[in-house]
Amino acid sequence: MSYSIDTLKSDCYEGTSCLINKFDIKDEVILKELETTITLNKITEYSLNPLYDSFDVQHYKNIHRYLFGDIYDWAGEYRTVDMSKKGTIFAEAENVEKLMSNCFKRLNDKNLFQGLKFDEFVDEFVDFYCVTNMIHPFREGNGRTQRLFLTQLINKNGYDIDFSEIDTDELLIATIQSANGVTDYLKDIFKYAIKNKTA
Repeated sequence: MSYSIDTLKSDCYEGTSCLINKFDIKDEVILKELETTITLNKITEYSLNPLYDSFDVQHYKNIHRYLFGDIYDWAGEYRTVDMSKKGTIFAEAENVEKLMSNCFKRLNDKNLFQGLKFDEFVDEFVDFYCVTNMIHPFREGNGRTQRLFLTQLINKNGYDIDFSEIDTDELLIATIQSANGVTDYLKDIFKYAIKNKTA
């Protein structure tokens, strides 16, 4: 939850950086531990039995609501505050809805990247990854939502991926580089991580 924001305008308890939550927990460390436990269970459940398969923007929002609905009232809804993290400035909140709509229109216009050669698929996949990351549509939980959706998208195209096998520091560095327009490292990571289902 280490975002650069104005906590007075960011759905946090007054005088804290702890997000207002359904458990009324006002300690950020305790909230983070509970959030991690709940979402890990939800991710496991969803991975075993995906609930959505439309691959539209509502699908993406539904995943977020599924993961975080027990914790936050705003789960599945776009953020209303501007945010940045580790030097990366995300899309302005007022533009999130339009940007997400355009992003998912492109995904579906491209037929979910189906039928592409592997290198072409990775190129399109990385572009989608970068765009959704830079939009950062939710107040919290963007990475977990993104990884679950992308795993499902990869499976739809006949591949597998295990994000837990990707070095988180390397992925973070590659993602920061991609925010500055350099995607080579990110493509290399995903070319290695995405496997054929028969492999």
